[in-house]
Amino acid sequence: MRQNGGVPQFSRAELESFRGVEVPDLVGPGLRLLFVGINPSLWTAATQAHFARPGNRFYPALHRADITPWLVDAAAGMSEADRAMMLDRGVGITNVVRRATARADELTRAELEAGGAALSRFVADHQPRVVAVAGITAYRAAFGQPLARAGRQPAPLAGAELWVVPNPSGLNAHETVATLARAYAEPAYAAGVLSR
Repeated sequence: MRQNGGVPQFSRAELESFRGVEVPDLVGPGLRLLFVGINPSLWTAATQAHFARPGNRFYPALHRADITPWLVDAAAGMSEADRAMMLDRGVGITNVVRRATARADELTRAELEAGGAALSRFVADHQPRVVAVAGITAYRAAFGQPLARAGRQPAPLAGAELWVVPNPSGLNAHETVATLARAYAEPAYAAGVLSR
């Protein structure tokens, strides 16, 4: 690994060595809003920080929506101040599938379905007010809802209000930081992280 300013530069072989690695959940007491990614990228596994790959629009969208008071830069890993701020605001992060891959389309339907069941147990244990799954395709597969649409879902997940929001990956090219911010603000309002 090399450094380019504060951002690590991994070789392809270095990133490949993180295949299958898990990233710890970011959760704490007073969890109000739980964001759920599909699964960790290799970069996320390398830095042990959710949504860390440079160019991922998750943290810029959170900041633009005022969910976070400053812009988190997780490309080199999350700082303790960033983690504490997220937890103090009642915001957490987990994944449907725990193992890291280069691309989410490497996951099998069986993995997504098992991840959906595990997520239901996780939500029951941690009791967030609202769950926001980032990615409609993964949500449909994980929960057997082939016709689901983005937005608030009609049924809760283990007692939590359930939303499906757009995936912040740069591969989701028709979304911008502004559209992601609007989509992420809605479950944040529902969770009481933001107030109108």
